Amino acid sequence: MTIPSRPSVEIVEVGPRDGYQGITPFIPTDLKISFIERLVSVGVRRIEIGSCVSEKALPQLRDTHEVLTACVRIPSVAPQVLVPNQRRGEQAVNAGARTLVFVLSVSESHNRANVQTTPEQSVDEYARLLKAVPSEIAMRLDLATAFDCPYEGRVQVAATIAMLERLVPLRPGAEICLCDTTGRADPKHVERLFSTCISRFPNVSRWALHAHDTYGRGLANVYAAYKQGVRTFDASFGGLGGCPFAPGATGNVATEDIVYMFERMGMATGIDLEALVAVARDGAALPGGLAGGRVRAAVTAKVQMQARSASSKA
Repeated sequence: MTIPSRPSVEIVEVGPRDGYQGITPFIPTDLKISFIERLVSVGVRRIEIGSCVSEKALPQLRDTHEVLTACVRIPSVAPQVLVPNQRRGEQAVNAGARTLVFVLSVSESHNRANVQTTPEQSVDEYARLLKAVPSEIAMRLDLATAFDCPYEGRVQVAATIAMLERLVPLRPGAEICLCDTTGRADPKHVERLFSTCISRFPNVSRWALHAHDTYGRGLANVYAAYKQGVRTFDASFGGLGGCPFAPGATGNVATEDIVYMFERMGMATGIDLEALVAVARDGAALPGGLAGGRVRAAVTAKVQMQARSASSKA
């Protein structure tokens, strides 16, 4: 009898980009590379290693090209780089990037704050980028403020759909990630938006969710997306993060929290939880970092209790 394989989900580690960008003290490049190596060693494969943006806007990520170059010697890692326009996308490809993440916002106010253009101008930039880079470059679309905007409030489903109607035809094969930039989305909203999107755009083969945990609903929103068929989720080790252009937003859902939840549900993640927690502890301790998540503390306490028990029996 053939035993069916366990269902699986894919976790995209965005800590080295989203988790670091709000940290003021510069994290040494060698330390950034070391964290990527450690994350790969525990089973993480897709990692957003940085962004190709203005050094003035995000000085923490000014060494993205160096980190990207280092990834060439790390086996089994699939690095991706976030870009806001054609010029930065071409720079990333020239530096060796083979997966680009193009970011734009549904809401105009956030798009202007984030990338200094209107959403319509960003759509045009995306179209130019697709023509400028080789067709074999993998593309992901990060649609920020797909659920809520820090300046305008709740974003209606119709507004997100209208933006996707312009974007999807440009490259139907691109992975599309809907981003809860502020962490104010709720499970009902997540279910409704993904259900509508998946029905409206059947030619999109890969959907993803980028959830923040600002109001403690991150895992609930991940599960809501999972129920609609989404199998790719962004997360940040140690729950590090927070968007400089979304005041009050905390980090993404902690990678260790998502791994724990899905493994308990019987879904394979390919990630060693206890080994990941050790990396997450060090990430959460970065000076100036804003950490989150719950599983890290629980697993650490369990390991410490087991160690004391073993010591007492020795």
